[in-house]
Amino acid sequence: MTVDLDKLLTTVVETGGSDLHLTVGRPPVVRMHGRLRSLNTPDLTAGDTEALVAKLAPEKNLAELAECGTSDFAIAFGDKGRFRVSIFRQKDHLGAACRLIPNGLLTFEQIGLPQKAKELLDSPRGLILVTGPTGSGKTTTLATMLDYINETFDRHIITIEDPIEYYHDHKKSVVMQREVGHDVASFAEALRRALRQDPDVILLGEMRDNETISTAITAAETGHLVFGTLHTTGAARTVDRIIDSFPHEQQDQIRAQLAVSLVAVISQVLMPRAGGKGRVAAFEILMSTPAVENHIRKNETFKIPSVIQTSRKMGMVRLDDHIIELYEEGAIDKETAFEYCMSRSDLALKLGGANGDGA
Repeated sequence: MTVDLDKLLTTVVETGGSDLHLTVGRPPVVRMHGRLRSLNTPDLTAGDTEALVAKLAPEKNLAELAECGTSDFAIAFGDKGRFRVSIFRQKDHLGAACRLIPNGLLTFEQIGLPQKAKELLDSPRGLILVTGPTGSGKTTTLATMLDYINETFDRHIITIEDPIEYYHDHKKSVVMQREVGHDVASFAEALRRALRQDPDVILLGEMRDNETISTAITAAETGHLVFGTLHTTGAARTVDRIIDSFPHEQQDQIRAQLAVSLVAVISQVLMPRAGGKGRVAAFEILMSTPAVENHIRKNETFKIPSVIQTSRKMGMVRLDDHIIELYEEGAIDKETAFEYCMSRSDLALKLGGANGDGA
């Protein structure tokens, strides 16, 4: 069987899909509105996946695949969009995962990010973290916030990404985008160099190691607005994850630095919309206050959720409270609310005893 790669990518775009999965022994699989759907085609053979990977990947990525067993890159698909691609070896066969990157940058209204978050972007310095599980829309949220800065302020913006997903034109700001593995060797190296390039805003596509995290926090302390991502859910867990990634003897110092430099944590999940058409994001937003600083410094992150709960007028919101709002608006169904919430028991109490199992 000859598999047409262009037809597969076109199917993702035209059906509103977000991802395409290619693996031996199954038909191509598209993620639509958060759910996996097999296409009505024969199962892929080893020859099929090898041919598809060879057509997807540039030569240097095929060489990296042969050496390392995996390679990540981005490709343009005409004027229909771009795809972030990961090719890999599994069970002695080749596979691929392709994520659609929309052509256009989205607005705060389109992604559902509260308008109060715009005020954070006027900060001259500090650390803003956007967190959530894989596929939760972190990259899209960061791109929206960066585009707002680009249109509103005269800033020198440097992004460090692997790979570059959304392209940003120069608007009121000047935007430099560096791709790890292509323009620079590593996140840590790119961040060190960026500090010598007169940046106002630095975006780190991923905070992968202690060196990168430590340098990012220092950059935020010393006059730069730094954006970063982590694969965590919830503001308190994000703070714990950063601090716990360091050796015990360094944690007090990191805790003190983070308390001073943190501007906000925006944690998000992406859920199927009620009715099965499209997806909707829920957000938890923590903004730094003297109370938050104190809790971080004193290793009392378990108190952060209560600070968020009592600071709604400031624009803070707990993830589960936002999920409840979306449920009450009819944007998501009850089962989805319970699937994505932080605490099923708390959510059940707030929904009057409903437990997500139809009771």
